[in-house]
Formats: sequence, structure tokens, C-alpha cells
Amino acid sequence: MTHAIRPVDFDNLKTTTYEVTDRVARITFNRPEKGNAIVADTPLELSALVERADLDPNVHVMLISGRGAGFCAGFDLSAYADGTSSAGGTGTYKGTVLDGKTQAINHLPDQPWDPMVDYQMMSRFVRGFASLMHADKPTVVKIHGYCVAGGTDIALHADQVIAASDAKIGYPPMRVWGVPAAGLWSHRLGDQRAKRLLFTGDCISGAQAADWGLAVEAPAPEDLDERTENLVARIAAMPVNQLIMAKLALNTALYNQGIATSRMVSTVFDGVARHTPEGHAFVAEATAHGFRDAVKARDEPFGDAGRKTSGV
Repeated sequence: MTHAIRPVDFDNLKTTTYEVTDRVARITFNRPEKGNAIVADTPLELSALVERADLDPNVHVMLISGRGAGFCAGFDLSAYADGTSSAGGTGTYKGTVLDGKTQAINHLPDQPWDPMVDYQMMSRFVRGFASLMHADKPTVVKIHGYCVAGGTDIALHADQVIAASDAKIGYPPMRVWGVPAAGLWSHRLGDQRAKRLLFTGDCISGAQAADWGLAVEAPAPEDLDERTENLVARIAAMPVNQLIMAKLALNTALYNQGIATSRMVSTVFDGVARHTPEGHAFVAEATAHGFRDAVKARDEPFGDAGRKTSGV
């Protein structure tokens, strides 16, 4: 295994944009043609920009959003699952390009799957996403359209989530080929509601997310921008030292719940889920018929393929 992790070039960002206005650092996922799907550069840029905002005395709060039809469609796995990948990346595993979960899918056929190599790769993605929680200053995620699969690994790390009432939020890969590596669902929703979603892979609407406490607010889609700007403006009006103290104090409760252990176990299980008999069958289906058709076949029996929620 080798690594070739490049430093982030703020003048040539691959997956995000960054600007500061009115004490708000605005980090925006910028792959709208791919649904802002996660690639190897995503967690690197996210964590670097969070650190940049943390160290900027003019920034009081960070707002993370996505361009295009939705916040984030998860990991960019289609090319890897159906065997047609030609994407580049920032690291290699025994000569195989590493981008997203490539090592887990395309490890050398004459070599056994190494769960700890898988863990090393995936844990670095999750650490990048976790920068939203571990930043000194408050982080707010704005969800429109959809936030599914790996996209939720990002959003659940934020201090505040505000979602359009019609947004689709959930982790459908629980049905086959995935476990949410962030391990935060029970910490955010409580045991019963987290299990209700992860035992089924069901997705909820933004309105349901607010009702369940996963989002702080779920305005109508046409009001999302205005309500979000109101929220970050009110946070930005606070002294930054007060904000840091509040976040440090309140995060203590999450740390005491054992989120680091939950994250570690879930990241390992995410790798295991991609190497079960059902996981291999899913990849075979994607190879034969394409990734989109495999996902459609996975979700249609549950009635929530595409942009539909599960009606929880």
C-alpha cells in the first residue's frame, strides 16, 4: 500500500468552492453534474477549508451546502461498481487508483481482501467529514434535494442541519453493500429511530427529519435559502469566543457517548458489508447491468427508488 496525498491547492479546488461573507465561511460542494458525489478530494478539501475558516478571525460560523439538484448523493461509486472506472485519485493501493471506495471494490483478484487496508482508506474519508464536528467554530449544513448514503456521513457531523421539507435523507445502502461509516445515527436520533431507519434502509423527508430532531428546521423549499441565511446571521452575530466555548462544552456530551468507538466499528462494518455474499452479488449485478440499474433493483421493492422518500 502506498499513499500520495497531495496538499490542497486553494486556488484550484476540485470538488468545492469557498468564500467568506459577513462572518460566514461558505463551503459549497461543486460537482453538480455528479450530484456532488464524494471522491478522494472531497474530504481533503472539506477538512482543509474547515481549518482555514477556523483560523480566520473574520469567520464566526461555517455554512456547508451543495450546488445543483441536491446536497450530496453519496460516494461516486458507479464507475467502480460496474468495472468501468477511469477516474483519477490521490492515492494508490498496490497499483490500483484509490478514489472513494475503489480499494474495497477493485483490490487485486489474486490477493485476499484486507479489512485493515480498507479501514485505513475509509477512516480517512470519515476523518475529513468529522472536521465539521471537531472544528472550533459552529458548522451548519443546508440540505436541499437529497442527502443520501455517504452524504449523510457528512451532514450528521454538522452542529446544525437545516433541510428543505421535501429533501430526501437516509442511507439506502443498508439494504446491501454498506453501513454508515460515520456511526452517528443513534447519537443523533436515539436508539429506536436510528434502528427504524437502518433496519430498513428507509429515507425520510426533511420535514420528518425536523420532527425527529435530525434537523433543526425544515422550511418549504422556496424558503430554505432565506431561513438558512437567517440562522447563520444570528449565529454570526455572536462573539466568536462564546461560540467556541458553547461548542466545546456541548460536544462533551457527544464525546462521552462514545462517538469515536461508534465510528470505528461502523467503518469496519462498512468494509465487511461490501464483501458479504449479497455484496458480491450486488457488484455482479452492477457489472452486468450498470450501477444505476442495480441501485434501482435494490430500492424499487421498498418503493423509494430515485427521489422518492420511504413514507416513514
